[in-house]
Amino acid sequence: MPEDLSRLCIHSITTKPWSLATALDKYAAAGVGGISVWQDAALATGLPEARKLLAASPVEVVSYVRGGFFPHRSREAREKAVTANRKMLDEAAEIGAPLLVLVCGAEPGQSLTESRKQIQAGIERLIPHAMETGVRLAIEPLHPMYADTRSAINTLAQANELAEAIDHDAVGIAVDVYHLWWDDGLESQILRSGAQRNLYAFHICDWKVPTMDMLNDRGLMGEGCIDVPRIRSWVEAAGFTGYYEVEIFSHAHWAKDQDFFLQEILAAYREKS
Repeated sequence: MPEDLSRLCIHSITTKPWSLATALDKYAAAGVGGISVWQDAALATGLPEARKLLAASPVEVVSYVRGGFFPHRSREAREKAVTANRKMLDEAAEIGAPLLVLVCGAEPGQSLTESRKQIQAGIERLIPHAMETGVRLAIEPLHPMYADTRSAINTLAQANELAEAIDHDAVGIAVDVYHLWWDDGLESQILRSGAQRNLYAFHICDWKVPTMDMLNDRGLMGEGCIDVPRIRSWVEAAGFTGYYEVEIFSHAHWAKDQDFFLQEILAAYREKS
C-alpha cells in the first residue's frame, strides 16, 4: 500500500470506544480518507449532528452499516424488516452516506432456499426507496458459520447470483475478506462482480489463529491467516477503485488505548494490506 491514506476507510465500529465526533477528528488528523458509519454511532450522536460533523469533516462518509435481516416466518415480521430498512435508507441519506450495507439475515429452522427467496423479495421492495434517497444497497455475503441467523447468503457466488437476478444499478456487492477468504472460487467471483460493475465495497481485516470468538475477535491485517494483499490484487484486477475499509470487531483491540490502536491500523494498512 502507498503511504497515502486517501483510500483508507475505517468503520466506526473498529474504534468503537470513540464517539463519532472523536473518530472523525482522529481519522482526519491521521490523514484517513473515509469512514463507514455504523447506525449505533450515528444514533448516539443524533442524525442532525452526525450530518453536520460529517459535512464539516475532510473524511468522506463511505457507507452506512447495517441493514438487512429480511427472512422471517411471518409476513408481518417481513413487512417490519422492509420498513426498518427503508428507515435506514432515510438515515443513510440524512448523514450523506451513498451506500447501505446489507447483512441479509436467515431464519432458524427455515430452509436456506426459502430465506434466500425472502431476501431477494425484500431487497427488490427497497429499490424504489433506494432510488428516491440516492443510496445504493450492497449485499454482503457472510461466512457459513452465520448461516443460522445472520445470513443465508454465504458465498460470493450466491451474492453475485442474487445481484444479477435483481439486475438493478441500485444493488451491488460488498466483499469482506473475513467472510470469504476460504473460498477457492473467490478470485473468479470477484472478477465476475467487476465484470457486472456491481462491486461496491471492499472490507479488510484478518482471521486470527486461533480465533477465540467468531464475532468479536477479528485481527488487524497481518495478524492472522488471510492473504489480504492477494485478495486486494483480485479486487483491483476487477476494476475496483473505491476505499479499502478496515472493519474490525475485537474486544482485545477495543480494550487498547485507541490512539495507539489507530497507529497500528495505519501501519497494518501500509505494510500488510
